Amino acid sequence: MKKAKVALALGVLCISIFPILVKLNLTPGVISAFYRMAVATVCILPYVLLTKQFKITAKKPFYLAMLCGVIFGLDVAVWNIAIQESTATQATLLTNLSPVWVGVGAFFFLKDKPTNNFWFGTVIAIIGMVMLVGFKTFVALDFNLAFCFAVLSGMLYAVYMLLSKDILNQINVFTFMTTSLVASTIFLGVLSYAINEPFTGFSNAGWLVLLLQGLVCQLLAWLLISYATKHMRATRVSVSLLGQAILASFLAWLFLDEAISTQMVVGGLVLLFGIRITFYQKSIFAKKRVLKRKLS
Repeated sequence: MKKAKVALALGVLCISIFPILVKLNLTPGVISAFYRMAVATVCILPYVLLTKQFKITAKKPFYLAMLCGVIFGLDVAVWNIAIQESTATQATLLTNLSPVWVGVGAFFFLKDKPTNNFWFGTVIAIIGMVMLVGFKTFVALDFNLAFCFAVLSGMLYAVYMLLSKDILNQINVFTFMTTSLVASTIFLGVLSYAINEPFTGFSNAGWLVLLLQGLVCQLLAWLLISYATKHMRATRVSVSLLGQAILASFLAWLFLDEAISTQMVVGGLVLLFGIRITFYQKSIFAKKRVLKRKLS
């Protein structure tokens, strides 16, 4: 467990620098996502084949790992666009609404329904989201492409986390990572070609950013996070990943001079606090009822 916690902390640190690199706008959003996956694939594929750590024990988890790759690749692509069209802070915080979408999906499709804590936390998280984006935006229903893509990214990420937890119980981390990365690379390559995004012609700084995204933000980060997911509860991993929003916001302010208003800070903290409540296992309302009984 101690190793898993350390791995998770390092993984969160690695993915926190991703929005900063994307916000530099040195490459288009979708092609940036493609190279992030492609670089990681080129590095991990020879290793797992030479060390014989790529083991397919059943077809179902293998196909599901491929599906995870497609979902995660699309998630990164739309998140990239959201970051480039808005701010690293806003896009990252809105993407971190993913635990809320997990609960909503569970309510409609799973037998294990969300608790009262979930709904209470969801209301608080939505209030935080409104504060973060701005009350005028919601009153006027003026939701731009960046806002919609950031929310969509959170939904896709929620699906990815639910699927990956189940798959990692059936296959090892390297098999899962390799399969999903290859699927992501192929999917994003086809998508980039279809929408005519350039595969070459970037500056030296642009290529360096693509390399860092692939090696640090994808390969290293998700090997560490997948290891943590395999040895820890998915809920704990999800809550811990919220730390990237705080780190990304700080780094955006430090290196990109992004203006962060007091309202955005308060809204972001309220949003994260609401999401944290959704994972609180003991009923908050049950404690209140017990306290009232004791007082009476």
